[in-house]
Amino acid sequence: MADFPFPIVGFDLDGTLLDTSGDLAAAVNHALASVGRAPLPVSHIRTMIGGGARHMLAQGMAASGGCDDAELDVLQTRLLDFYESNIAVHTRPFPGMIDALNLLAARGVRLGIATNKIERLARLVLDQLDLTDRFAAIVGGDTMGPGTAKPSPIAIEAMVERCGGSGDAQRAAFVGDSIYDVQGARAAGLPVVACSFGFLTGPVADLGADATIDGYAELIPTLERLATA
Repeated sequence: MADFPFPIVGFDLDGTLLDTSGDLAAAVNHALASVGRAPLPVSHIRTMIGGGARHMLAQGMAASGGCDDAELDVLQTRLLDFYESNIAVHTRPFPGMIDALNLLAARGVRLGIATNKIERLARLVLDQLDLTDRFAAIVGGDTMGPGTAKPSPIAIEAMVERCGGSGDAQRAAFVGDSIYDVQGARAAGLPVVACSFGFLTGPVADLGADATIDGYAELIPTLERLATA
């Protein structure tokens, strides 16, 4: 039995647990360079992250002149191939994240991930950072099939189930940094915490989360407050 009001806490990956912006930007710019497009700054690409690789690349192409679906198919393969080979060059956990996971685990909380990243790549980056074994479930944007990525609740619901949740009998919370995370968690019936340090496209308050944190030191007390709200 967890010594914590939420026996299960789920997380988004990019922009929530890990700052992957440097490596994702390098992959986007590799794809752009392959068709003669100028590179985009990392700060620009950060705002494109969250909806999956194709969505991110489509925004990058739109910002540099646009493309059709056939070209996007080719460039998506180039982006993913490059990213897989360079997945943890710049990627690092956000400050305080490891300590927060340690504290949650010490209180018996089961940890999960629901990300719009392809599951294979999510596991690869977690493996390279020696983080995989911390999570009872890792659900990617492709794990449950087409149309199940966030903002659909399906990936988050699958994560809760794989962490041992059983509907109303098991309380869970979710932590993310995008509108996809907030909408997916709400649709799954979970309270959601937004990270102001993530890959935001606007003010964090606009996401409509139940609470926000500016750093991982705030996560546990924030979840405790949510549980009594």
